[in-house]
This record gives sequence, C-alpha cells and structure tokens, in this order.
Amino acid sequence: MKRDHNPGAQAPAKGRGVVAALVYVFERVMPDPFVLSICLTAFVAVLALVIAPHGNVPTVLDAWYTGTFGILGFALQMILILATGYAIAEAPIVQRGLRALAAHAQTPARAALLVFPVVAIAAWLNWGLGLIVGALLSREIARRVKVDFAWLVAGSYSAWSICNSGLSSSIALSQASHGNALNLVEKATGQVVPLAQTVFAPFVFVPTVLVVVVMTFIFIRMHPKAEDVVAFNQTAESADNAPSDDPHARISDTPSFATRLEQSMLGTLLLIVLGGGYLAMEWSEKGFDLDINTTILIFLLIGLALQRTPIAYANAIRRAARQTGSMLLQYPVYGGIMGIMKGTGLASMIAKAFVTIATPVTLPIWSYLSSLIITLLVPSAGGHWAVQGPFVLPAALSLHASVPRTAMGVAMAENVSNMLQPFWAVPIVAIAGIRIQRVMGYTAVTFAVSLVIYAVALWLVP
Repeated sequence: MKRDHNPGAQAPAKGRGVVAALVYVFERVMPDPFVLSICLTAFVAVLALVIAPHGNVPTVLDAWYTGTFGILGFALQMILILATGYAIAEAPIVQRGLRALAAHAQTPARAALLVFPVVAIAAWLNWGLGLIVGALLSREIARRVKVDFAWLVAGSYSAWSICNSGLSSSIALSQASHGNALNLVEKATGQVVPLAQTVFAPFVFVPTVLVVVVMTFIFIRMHPKAEDVVAFNQTAESADNAPSDDPHARISDTPSFATRLEQSMLGTLLLIVLGGGYLAMEWSEKGFDLDINTTILIFLLIGLALQRTPIAYANAIRRAARQTGSMLLQYPVYGGIMGIMKGTGLASMIAKAFVTIATPVTLPIWSYLSSLIITLLVPSAGGHWAVQGPFVLPAALSLHASVPRTAMGVAMAENVSNMLQPFWAVPIVAIAGIRIQRVMGYTAVTFAVSLVIYAVALWLVP
C-alpha cells in the first residue's frame, strides 16, 4: 500500500484561495491522528479538572482507565467491520466491478460525479461498506485519471459523512429496536421510534441528499489546477503489495495435504452454512434486524463466498490488517477521553448548558450544536449517544419537543463534526495510502457547508 513515498505528496498546495490555504494549514498544524488523540486527552483531562462537577484527580484517573479498556470490545467490532469489508472489496468480482466503474471517470469532474453518489449510497446502507468502497474506488480512479489524490479521497470521505443519517445509524437503529440497551426513548416512554420518523423523515432525508449533491459540485470546483495536482503513486503501491511480502506464503509449489486443505472450498462452505443457518433461525424467530455483530457476520459470509477458498480469504484479511494498526492505537485513547467526559460529568455539563436555554422549537437545534462539540471529543456515535442521550431526551419529553428530531440532531451533528475529527478518516486514508493532513484540508469545506445544511433542515424542514 502506498505510504506517501512520493515526496510531492507532502508538498504544500501551491494554488491560491481558501481551499489551498486550508490544505496548507492542516499540513503544518495538524499532527498525526494518534498524537492528536493524546493532545485531546490532555485537553479534556485539564478541562474536567477545572470545570467538571466531579473533576478531581482520582475520578479522572479512574474514568480514564475504565474508558480505555471498556472500549476494547467495541474497538474489535469496528476493526472487524473494516477487515471483513476490505476482504469483500478485494474479491476478484468486486475488483472487476470497481474497475468498470472507474473506467467512466475520465476527468476530475466525472470522478466526483461518480464517487459521491456511489460512496454515499454505500455509506447510507452501511458505514463500514462506505469507508471501504470509498477508499478502493478512489484508488481505482486515481490509477486511470490524473486527479489530485488527496482531493479524491477527501471527496470519498465527504460522501461517506452522511452515514449517521442512513440505515446503519446507531442512534436511529437503537431507538427503533425493542429492548436495545441504548433505546433511551423506550426506557422513558415504553415506545420505540421507527425509522420512518428518523432516517426516512424529510428533515433527515432531504439534507442528506442535499449534502451529497451540493458537495459534489463544490468539489468539482475545488480540484487543484493541473500544475498543482499531486497524483497517486502507483509504483510505490505495487512495491508495498509485492507477493514476496507475505510471510505466510508456502515455499514449495508441490501439492500437499495442507495445500489442498487451504485451497478447498469445504471450509468456506462450512462457515457459510453455520453463519447462514444462524441468521435464518434468528430472523425467522425474531424478524429481520441488523446490529454490529450481524453486520460483521454478513460481511464475513459474503467475503468467504466471494474469495471462495479459506486461504484466499485469510490472505485478504492479512492485507486488511495492515490498515488497522492506527485504529488499534486510537480506539483505546478515545475510549479514555469518553470515560473522562462521562465519569467526571463534563459531557453532561455541556449537554445541560444547551438544554437549559432551549424551547420546544429550539431544542433540536441546541441538541445539534452541543453534539458538534461532544463529537469532536467522543467520535463514536454509540458512545456519544450514551453520554448525551440521557440529557436531551428527558428535556424533549418535558418540553414536549420532537423526540425524533432531537435524537437525530445528535446524529446529524456526527456527520458534520467527522469532517474535522480525523478518527473515522484514519481507515479510509490508510486503505487509500495517503497522509491525512491534506485530506482534512478539503473536508474542512464539507464541515462548513454541511453544518449549515443540516441546521437549516432541523429548523425548517417538516
């Protein structure tokens, strides 16, 4: 995988204008995402000690430790979603499909017109699929068309940003699922909120489509001039993916029992029968439902079927594992931040500060604005909802404000803040093979535009 071996990939943008200035600033100010997460930890810890209601040293230390190790199960789930999604995208039939799609992108404008709807649809269906499709489609297009690679990856990430308004939105799904631990509406009222009132409601669906359409044309205008383009370095990528890099490859080509077992489809069929049988049993008894674990299982089964043999799938997962190292570092650190914010009462204090000045009409907007701040520090939608939900939902009920609108205000702010918070950009830039700083320079524009679109939709769209 490309690791910015091309010296030009780290050169500052030479063009003029706001976008070039943003790229220049991010390249020189923004540290590595892991270093940034450490800086955020220090900031949150100091802030908690100064203003949080339970901000004392023992509480901060205990909350940090609890959060750091409490997130490990969730971290493994997220990494598996990415790894199993990567194995699907690496399958020969999917690669042929990506190449066929990429063949239609013959100019930067056509690349944007292709990437935005394809990635947005994938992300709307499932956030993990959107990340994988965005990264790999960007690479396929960049191999064929002279485009600025950071610009293209940033466009993919911007299209992905709508995922918290889609079918894999943890906030929307949890409120629609009976008995879900994060279904705070059901715990308070005994009612669930169907997706028709959240994901498919006009105040969510309209701005979601609008963000994709508007940002497509903005990105077309933002593409650097030809002399400033930093293209994809295919030579370095090929070197990184050379077959000799695989330490698990067998030296001898002579067929053996182990080789025949590795290349037999029987192992694949066994796992598909087990996994498919479980899903059929569960869905027939309880109805169709998707959560993180079933999503991972479905990705696993599809990947096994597409890769056909156990060894082909294992090799695909090994290649995927190269992209997840940075996530292994960052998840525990952000878990610690989440723990500090929750354990010291800092997050609740931020949420309450907005809720106390809200009215039935303005509560969704205040929920949205407070979520923007919290997301920058707690970039996991599920963990974020566990922190903010217990304060905004009781306020919605007591003020007789719209519960779906208040809840989705939190989710929509996740879409926006992710364009400045590099946490979710890490996997897509790792798979694409590019430094994150140049990408975030472009996505800062997406942040500004989507901030306004979602706010106006919450305020005005029925």
